[in-house]
Amino acid sequence: MATQAVNRSSDSLAIRDTEVTVVKTDAEKPSKNILPASYSLGLGDEDPTEEDLHGPTALRRVSAPIPWSVYTVAFVELCERFSYYGTQVLYSNFVNHSLPLPAPYGPAGSHHNTGAGGSTSQGVSGALGKGPETANGINTFNTFWCYCVPLLGAYVADEYWGRYKTICWSIGFAILGHVILVISAIPPVITNTNACFGVFMLGVVIMGFGTGGFKPNISALVVEQIPAVNLRVRTLPSGERVVIDPTITQSRIYHYFYLFINIGALVGQIGMAYAEKYVGFWLAYLLPTVMFMTTPFVMWWGRKRYRQTPPQGSVTSKAVRVFLYVMRERWSWNPFVFWKRTHDGTLWESVKPSNIEPRFRPKWMTFDDAWVDEVRRGFAACAVFCWYPLYWLAYGQLTNNFTSQASTMTLHGVPNDVVNNLDPFALIIFIPICDALLYPGLRKMGIQFTAIKKITAGFWLAALAMVWAAVIQYYIYKTSPCGTDANNCYTEDGSVSPSPLNVWAQTGCYVLIAFSEIFASITSLEYAYSKAPRNMRSLVQAISLFTNAISAAIAEALNPLAKDPLLIWNYGVFAVLAFAGGCGFIWQFWQLDLEEDVLNNLPEGHVEANEKQVAHLDAAEIGPVRG
Repeated sequence: MATQAVNRSSDSLAIRDTEVTVVKTDAEKPSKNILPASYSLGLGDEDPTEEDLHGPTALRRVSAPIPWSVYTVAFVELCERFSYYGTQVLYSNFVNHSLPLPAPYGPAGSHHNTGAGGSTSQGVSGALGKGPETANGINTFNTFWCYCVPLLGAYVADEYWGRYKTICWSIGFAILGHVILVISAIPPVITNTNACFGVFMLGVVIMGFGTGGFKPNISALVVEQIPAVNLRVRTLPSGERVVIDPTITQSRIYHYFYLFINIGALVGQIGMAYAEKYVGFWLAYLLPTVMFMTTPFVMWWGRKRYRQTPPQGSVTSKAVRVFLYVMRERWSWNPFVFWKRTHDGTLWESVKPSNIEPRFRPKWMTFDDAWVDEVRRGFAACAVFCWYPLYWLAYGQLTNNFTSQASTMTLHGVPNDVVNNLDPFALIIFIPICDALLYPGLRKMGIQFTAIKKITAGFWLAALAMVWAAVIQYYIYKTSPCGTDANNCYTEDGSVSPSPLNVWAQTGCYVLIAFSEIFASITSLEYAYSKAPRNMRSLVQAISLFTNAISAAIAEALNPLAKDPLLIWNYGVFAVLAFAGGCGFIWQFWQLDLEEDVLNNLPEGHVEANEKQVAHLDAAEIGPVRG
């Protein structure tokens, strides 16, 4: 249906027509914290007062309803994560361990031609036999690559193709990469180590193109299905006045989006680990490929149903110009002088069109004051993300060293690369609990558990997970038959000779990491979306994801710690970095946290990407009046 969106600036109020589609479903039933679907939009809303938001009579904050289209986008992400994690979980064993010995010398049920580890309790699958350090290095490279490409994918989406088209092309690249991985694992290839390694790495690189183009755009597309609104006060049929908070709406969407991610990851990782152990790598790579091939049909279904923001041309370069303009006379080699010049309160005011006489405005200044405020908020979000590499360093142990650690413990028939599914399993349990109980309960008690506070808690929980892992590693070295050479301890038939320590002792690591993800990882998605300029959301999402690549580069430098007998130091270093990162983060952004409502309630800005499109306008028309 058609309604009107209100765009405000400090000087005037303008109303423009916007097409909004609201899809009502059975899932959109009234609940304690969600508005009924019929009240998702309206013209009778009011701007909240300070008393409505923070006074003793502050109103209850609620979420807008979530339409069906959000769940279809989340399903596409589920399939992509099923395929991504269903293959990534195999990389450690595929690279680390050699092909099982041919019968009758190998473990019972093993297959030399497929890499299957067999049915014995300590039978571990393998293919290339390059050791844990190389396996960790390739996993780290994969992370680095998959989180560098999003910068390209986001730029193409925001500037040229739009999110929908970019996602479709990325799906095509990912499917091609999957097919190549399957080829690397078929018997004629997997038994030729050099050929297998070359084909495998080609598949990893091509899959990275698909993943990189997919991730920043699907994260923005899912929330884009909810019309962007500021804080508004609405009266419900019951007579209660409530605040419709877009931050709560985005938080709910991203929590359930992340829930779908982890359902896909859980099923993919468990299913593929067992397929690898009992049948071989060819089946373990094939099943995610088949699952991912369902996504083109869903995207085709949504081609005319999804709300889509068109590409905006040279908006990204214009944002860079804005930044360079405000900094042109503020650079200094003296840190104190530089800080003083950039914190004098006039930094972003100096580039607002209303503060520049028309004859002095550059031709590229085809935007209004509100868009400058959005850009300022976007740069603040990017500054927040600068601390994230320290968090991802700890989180990265989940898919690398935790799997290798499990292979040195007593498995009781469980594949070593299945245990890390405790993380998505814990997320599936705790995400709904946080959404339905923890966060509403804190709001009811008047505690604003804001994004900055959540992220800080995520850092510290990740540090605790690393402490837990370090303690486990200490006891592995203490009890392993080979002492501090636990990763190279084998019996005569090629099976691992483990420490008697039960593998489920790792549970605490995974539960702590899961809680840290809820607070840090999910919040990074919310923060990137809510703080980015509305026509640069894919790019800011990509910058958020790029912090994973920076983390991977740092981890590559620390890779020498990822081997015996240094693994206790490995986990200890990451624990210290994550804890220190959380302390530095909250110290730097405490003041930004106090501005949370102001930043979330900025009016929508306007920008023309092409100067020729506004050449006929009087300079005053692109001042603050246009919203």
